[in-house]
Amino acid sequence: MTCRPTTSDHQNGGRVTQAIELEIGGMTCSSCAARIEKRLNRMPGVEASVNYATEKATLTLPEGTTIDEAVAVVEATGYSARPRETNRSEPAAGPDAEVRDETAALRHRLTLSAVLTAPVLILSMVEPLQFDNWQWLSLTLAAPVVVWGAWPFHRAAWANARHAAATMDTLISVGVLAAFGWSLYALFLGAAGRPGMRMAFDIVPDRGGGGHEIYLEVAAAVTVFILLGRYFEAGAKKRSGAALRALMELGAKDVGVVRGGTEVRIAVADLIVGDIFVVRPGEKVATDGMVVEGASAVDASMLTGEPVPVEVGPGDTVVGATVNAGGRLLVRATRVGADTQLAQMARLVEEAQTGKAPVQRLADRISAVFVPIVIGLAVATLGFWLGAGAGAEAAFTAAVAVLIIACPCALGLATPTALMVGTGRGAQLGILIKGPEVLESTRQVDTVVLDKTGTVTSGQMQLVEVRPAGTSTRDEVLRIAGALEDASEHPIARAITAGARSELSILPTVEQFANTQGLGVSGVVDGHAVAAGRVSWMAKQWGLHLDPELGTILEAAESAGRTVVAVGWDGALRGLLIVSDTLKPTSRQAVAELKALGLRPVLLTGDNYRAARAIGAEVGIDEVVAEVLPEDKVRVVREMQESGRVVAMVGDGVNDAAALAQSDLGIAMGTGTDVAIEASDLTLVRGDLRAAVDAVRLSRRTLSTIKGNLFWAFAYNVAAIPLAISGLLNPLIAGAAMAFSSVFVVTNSLRLRNFQAVSLEENPRATSTVPQRVAAVPVR
Repeated sequence: MTCRPTTSDHQNGGRVTQAIELEIGGMTCSSCAARIEKRLNRMPGVEASVNYATEKATLTLPEGTTIDEAVAVVEATGYSARPRETNRSEPAAGPDAEVRDETAALRHRLTLSAVLTAPVLILSMVEPLQFDNWQWLSLTLAAPVVVWGAWPFHRAAWANARHAAATMDTLISVGVLAAFGWSLYALFLGAAGRPGMRMAFDIVPDRGGGGHEIYLEVAAAVTVFILLGRYFEAGAKKRSGAALRALMELGAKDVGVVRGGTEVRIAVADLIVGDIFVVRPGEKVATDGMVVEGASAVDASMLTGEPVPVEVGPGDTVVGATVNAGGRLLVRATRVGADTQLAQMARLVEEAQTGKAPVQRLADRISAVFVPIVIGLAVATLGFWLGAGAGAEAAFTAAVAVLIIACPCALGLATPTALMVGTGRGAQLGILIKGPEVLESTRQVDTVVLDKTGTVTSGQMQLVEVRPAGTSTRDEVLRIAGALEDASEHPIARAITAGARSELSILPTVEQFANTQGLGVSGVVDGHAVAAGRVSWMAKQWGLHLDPELGTILEAAESAGRTVVAVGWDGALRGLLIVSDTLKPTSRQAVAELKALGLRPVLLTGDNYRAARAIGAEVGIDEVVAEVLPEDKVRVVREMQESGRVVAMVGDGVNDAAALAQSDLGIAMGTGTDVAIEASDLTLVRGDLRAAVDAVRLSRRTLSTIKGNLFWAFAYNVAAIPLAISGLLNPLIAGAAMAFSSVFVVTNSLRLRNFQAVSLEENPRATSTVPQRVAAVPVR
C-alpha cells in the first residue's frame, strides 16, 4: 500500500477547502509554534493550528492555495516542514526511532556537560581549592560545555535572530556567550591569567577594573541546567503516538481464510471484503465481519470496556480485535484496513490529540517580553558607562552583570525539579503524570467524567444474591446451580460457580451437560434433571414459571440492570441467582472527595440507562449519560467543552481512549488497557478511583510549585537588574545570586515530597466503604 500526504477536501460555505497536516521541525519551545501559527494564518483564507507537543501543523487551505506554498511560509519563518505521510489503514504513530535518537543524543550531551561542569563549579566557588593556574583548567573544561553543550541554544538563537525574533534560547545563548567571552578577555588580555590568580566575592565591582575576574562557572552551569530541562521535555515526547501504536497492536496479525474449500493462513493486511475467515476459541477476530456459521460468546471488553461477552450466531456482526471466548466461528469480512472500527477508533484518538490547543509555557510567554528588554538594557548599560567615562572594562563589567543576573539559570530548574519531585511522589501513590503540560489542565478543570466499568465498578461479574423458591433452601439452590454452571465457561457461569465455591466446600459433579448458546445450560446433578438460564427460556423450553414473589424479585433486579439466572429441577422452579458487577469499595468516597475539590462528577457509560442510574445513585452522582457508543463519548465530552466546561475524563477501556484524548485532562485507570493509558495525561496505577482525587490534588500542588519557582526565578532578576545597571553588582555576585535562586527552586520543589494522599481516616466526610452491589447488563 502506498503512502500519500494526509489531506481531505470538503465544502465550506460553497468554497472548496483542503485539510492537510504538516510535520514541523526545528521548534524548541511553544513560542516557536505560536510564531509559525501566526505566519500561516496570515495567508489568505488559511486556518492553521500548530501543536508544539506533536510537532504537527493542521491547516485548512482554500482553493488555489497549494501545500508547497504553506511549506514555503514555514521555511521562511525559520523552520522545516513537510507534508505528513501516513498509511491510511494504520494511523501514524510518529517517528519513534528519531525521537529515541534525539533523546539519547540529548542525554549524552547533558551527561558530558555535567561531568565537565562539576569541577569548574567547585574550583570557582571554593577559594581554598584554587591552586596556581586553576583558571586555565577551568577554561579547558568549560570551553566544550559552552561551545558543544550549548550548541542547540546557539543554533536556535541564530535562527531566531535571522528572523528578528527572540526566545528563551536567545537569552540563554547571549548570557552564556557573554560570560564566556568576558572570561576569555580577562584571561588573555586582563589580569585573570596570572598563575597566582584567586577569585574573591566583592559586593561592589571595581570601577577601574574587572579584567581580573572570570565567569566560566556561570557559562557552564547555565548550559547544564537548561539542558536538564530540555531532557525532561524530550522524555515526554518519546510517548508521542504511543496511544495509536497500542491501539493498532490490538488487532490480529494473521488469519485462516477459507478459499476453494481449503483453509489458508494469510496476513490480516491481505484480507479483502467478502473473504470467509475462521475464528477458533481464544483467537482474535481478524477484522469486522458477519458470522456465517457457528455460535459463541465474543469478549469485546478490550473495545467496549464491558465485562460480559456478547453471544453471537449466524447473521450477527463481530468487530475486529475482539476475542472468541467459545466455539468455532466462520466470519465473512465486511470491512478491512482503514474502514474497520479499530482503525476508526485510532483515528478518533489521533484527531482528538491533534486538536488540542498548544500549551503556552509560562516561562516562554514571559521571555517573549523579558528577553528583548534585558538585551536592550545590557546594551544601554554599556553605552551609558562608556559615555560617562567609566572606562571600557567597567562599562563591560556592568553590562555583563546585567546579562548574567538576567540569565535564566533558575528557570531551567523551575519546571523539571518540581516535576521530578511531584511525579516521583505521585509514583509512590500510584499516580503517573506524563508531563508539565498536564498540570496546566488541572487548575481549570470543573467537570470530571467517570466511565462506569473498571473505573467506578470492578468490571467483574459476581454472584450477589440467591433467592430460593418453595421448599428449597438457599444452600441447596447454590449447591446444585453451582455444580451445573461449573461445566460452563461463560463469565456468568463462572461468577455463579465462584460464589458457590466460596460458601460450599465441595460441589457435586454434573452429567449429560448441554449448553444452549445465549439461553442457558442443562444437565444431571445428584440424579436431578437441572436447568439454569434466562427466565424466558426456562418457561418456554422447560415449562418452569415464576411465582408472583419471584416475579417481583426479577422485576426489581432487572430494573437495577442486574443479570438474573433462573434455576430449576425435577419439573419445578427452585430459585433465582442474581449476578452483577460490583462497586469498587472506595468509589463512593472518591466521588465525595471530587465534589469537595469543586468538581462536578458525571457518569458516562455504554450501559443501559436504568443500570447507570442505579450506579449513580449508589455513589452520589446526579448527572448520568448512558447508552453511548465510543464515538458518542467523544461527542459528549466535546459538547461539554463547547458549553464552557473544562473536562477531566477518567476511564480504562479502549472505547475510552478517544474521549480521554479529547478531554482537557485524561485520567486512565492503570488496571485498564494500554491504549487508554497511553491516550491519557494521568495514569492511576492502583486502579482506585480515590487516586483520581490524589492526582488532581497533586497536579494542582505541583503546578503551584512550578509557578512559585518561576516567580522567584524572575523576582531575583527584576530586583537585581537595577543594581547591575547602576554598576553596584559584581558579576560574581550575580552568579552567586543565580546559584542561590537555583537552590531556592530546588528546596521549594522538595516540599512536594510531603504531599499526603487521601485516606479514610483523614476524610470523615466520606461515606461507608463497604462493598456495594451495583448493576450489570443482563446478557445471558
